[in-house]
Amino acid sequence: MTNLVNLQDVSLAYGPLVLLDKVSLGVDEGERIGVVGRNGGGKSTLISVLSAITEPDSGRVVHNRGLRIGFLHQRDTFPDTTVGGFVLDGRAEHEWAGDSRIRDVLRGLLGGWDLDTPMSGLSGGERRRSGLARLLIGDHDLIVLDEPTNHLDIEGIAWLAEHLRGRPEALVVVTHDRWFLDAVTTRTWEVGRGTVERYEGGYAAYVLAKAERDRQAAASEERRQNLMRKELAWLRRGAPARTSKPKFRIEAANQLIADEPPPRDSVELVRFASSRLGKTVIDLKNVSVAIPDRTLLDHLTWQLGPGDRVGLVGVNGAGKSTLLKILAEEREPDSGSVRTGRTVKLAHLSQNVAELDPGARPLQAVMEIREHITIGKRDYTASQMLERFGFRGDRQWTPIGDLSGGERRRLQLLRLLMGEPNVLLLDEPTNDLDIETLTELEDLLDGWPGSLVLVSHDRYFLERITDRVLALMGDGGLAWLPGGVDEYLERRAATAGEATVPLGASETAAVEAAPEQPAVSAAERRAAQKELQRVERRMDRIAKRESELHELMAAAANDYARLAELDAEAKALATERGELEEVWLEQAEVVGD
Repeated sequence: MTNLVNLQDVSLAYGPLVLLDKVSLGVDEGERIGVVGRNGGGKSTLISVLSAITEPDSGRVVHNRGLRIGFLHQRDTFPDTTVGGFVLDGRAEHEWAGDSRIRDVLRGLLGGWDLDTPMSGLSGGERRRSGLARLLIGDHDLIVLDEPTNHLDIEGIAWLAEHLRGRPEALVVVTHDRWFLDAVTTRTWEVGRGTVERYEGGYAAYVLAKAERDRQAAASEERRQNLMRKELAWLRRGAPARTSKPKFRIEAANQLIADEPPPRDSVELVRFASSRLGKTVIDLKNVSVAIPDRTLLDHLTWQLGPGDRVGLVGVNGAGKSTLLKILAEEREPDSGSVRTGRTVKLAHLSQNVAELDPGARPLQAVMEIREHITIGKRDYTASQMLERFGFRGDRQWTPIGDLSGGERRRLQLLRLLMGEPNVLLLDEPTNDLDIETLTELEDLLDGWPGSLVLVSHDRYFLERITDRVLALMGDGGLAWLPGGVDEYLERRAATAGEATVPLGASETAAVEAAPEQPAVSAAERRAAQKELQRVERRMDRIAKRESELHELMAAAANDYARLAELDAEAKALATERGELEEVWLEQAEVVGD
């Protein structure tokens, strides 16, 4: 395997802050690496040094001769040209229209766009899509992406994951989207405190391996370890496809979470929420909302009940944020009524939050809301909550005006929670949050008793903290999706058909694509799920019997005949377990398709 990039004892610091301290690592041909870590920990710096954009203070960065790198920055500058001129980079129409890969990128990211639109007229999200499309159209040996899922909806993220899986180039990606990490990466780098820890597998494997390392080392950070074990328990109990790709032994995960309770006691939380909220939370009756070019909500009748935890999905512009504003009574519907329960104490985190006093300090900003808070059965001080949200030590006293955009959003979210609302409306709360902060937020929301409606493109977060998924499918109504996000994507694919190539293509753009493989039917998926359950039951029995055999072998240390008999059974079980693991992985792929 050819080595593409090699870092040798690389160090880089900004003033007293050491981001990389004698880091040595490399990227080989075809590798797919996810980079995780706290915001400000050095993730973007690492990939910038890796790509020879930033010079290190010391050490060497060696690139293979002629290495072609495609780099997507978090924030780009764009020339004064059209979308077509920027994305296609001067390619003639007959050249790109006859290239299936270019057409696929245009359909996936710019479907239905007019390529003659000036770049100056695009929104930030549209410019982001354009920059990603330009990069993916090019030819590279290594693709480096810094937060590529920002401004993409769930469908766009699913398309990007599928597209990247089909490309041969090496990939290094920084993202807080954990579903995306598991979908596209096979190795994980954790950046922090000047070092880079390396793990085999995507995000789920990283969670397991990190928890196992902490357990074996008897780490003092017991709370962080418990958080990871709790998240792992959810991963393991959820859709099997989440753990099908990482290369870790299934029985190790079972052993690690054997005594771990479910992430939240839904029955107890609903009971508590009902006592706080009563029977009525928010009722919509015959609500309609229209904008100049389409109807968003058409005589919608829906009840948000006590303890409901709802994920809301839909394409950009479908009306998700509008629906949250109506629930929060921040916008009047065109017709229909909204009834809110008398005991409702509502908090709404919109995508555009009001700015705080830049001269105030985070601790002051939180304490002016409340000095203590009870979540579930635990009490926290304002300082403890700030620490859980990433504000450690002196950072609690840093002027708000000196905080990053992500830190200010974290602070706004924390202030909402400190108000102890019993109804939460969250519109893209994961923007600018790193994975560790997301995990803390998930843990807090696990014990939070109330009703919740979440709009998020972060599929992992949405599935993790909600109990059911509703979709705005464009017909003015809300559809319940028992199959969650997977069902939403299936319905969208079935109704939309093949996405439109951007306008401006000649007739040569109609070159037929290779036929796709038939989708897995519902019956096949149910059969695979049944087989998964059968295999898991058998593996549990094998694990139990293997434990018994180890005890019997220890007791029969001097009985060689008995030892041979027990050893033969142990080997047979190990063989069967290996075969079952293969079956489990195969069926998990079917369920996850």
